[in-house]
Amino acid sequence: MRNESLIDALTNDLAPVRRARSPGRTTALWLAITLPALALVTLVMGPRPALGSLLLRSGFALDEALAALTAIASAYAAFCAGRPDQPGWKLVFPVGMMLIWLGALGRQCLLLTAATQGDALRLHADVMCIPAIAMAGIVPAIGMVLLLRRTPLFRTTAASLCGAMAAAAAAEFSLRLFHGAASFATLLVWQMGSVALSTLAGSAVSRVILVQLRRGQTAINALS
Repeated sequence: MRNESLIDALTNDLAPVRRARSPGRTTALWLAITLPALALVTLVMGPRPALGSLLLRSGFALDEALAALTAIASAYAAFCAGRPDQPGWKLVFPVGMMLIWLGALGRQCLLLTAATQGDALRLHADVMCIPAIAMAGIVPAIGMVLLLRRTPLFRTTAASLCGAMAAAAAAEFSLRLFHGAASFATLLVWQMGSVALSTLAGSAVSRVILVQLRRGQTAINALS
């Protein structure tokens, strides 16, 4: 058989392959899923009193902006981590944003501690923030897993960790709109601690789900 005939025979029955979305487009799609879900959770739980005045405060607005940027940077890094054509240095994005976010919160805590003679450091139990973050983060987390499933499975652990951080940061962004903290120490320990816990737990669960989904897809492709 001639080479040209062999190539034609091998390629005639091939199904067309659609090019995977870019990380930027996939991040935009994730935001299109996440933002309405966060708005719905905020409306159902009830926005905080005088939320408009809170948003005009520079400290509160900065916290919310950094939470949103951390979520976006983490989502972008997750979709980059899933692709072999994306460089590994892009995974630094969420780490840098998280450090800036924590640094801004720490600075505000120090300023409030000096202004209130230590009252900002009084720690109060805030058990509600754990289920509230879980509730606000469930749709962003599910959307992340579904979108990662449709991207090349590369650097799965990093993709799962960044995706879980994106969902947790998005949930914290929403949480501050309907739930306040009794003190800044409570915010740092309970709310940011819940973000860290949600990130670790979500990363482990999403990695298992992604691996199992990919194994199932591979088995289906082998049978077809």
